[in-house]
Amino acid sequence: MRDEDRLEILKKDLQMLTSSNDEYLEILLKQSKAAIAREGIDLDIGIEGDMAVIQYAAYLFRKRAGQDTSMPRYLRLQLNNLKISQKGKGRTK
Repeated sequence: MRDEDRLEILKKDLQMLTSSNDEYLEILLKQSKAAIAREGIDLDIGIEGDMAVIQYAAYLFRKRAGQDTSMPRYLRLQLNNLKISQKGKGRTK
């Protein structure tokens, strides 16, 4: 998926209609990708990797405005499942 597509999906997830936050959201997508890769997860797996990056970026955006800053359980489970699946296939570091 192209970076522009990830940005559009992230904006839809956050229910944003304008492009006023695009620069910030692009940085969050890059930060998300780096954070997930640091956990040893290969993101070149198609839609699952793309959606993990998008959902992580949405979490980063929402946590700055909320009081609960812990990672949502669904996201942690998704990342764990990706890592375990890839480890079983010999794809992680």
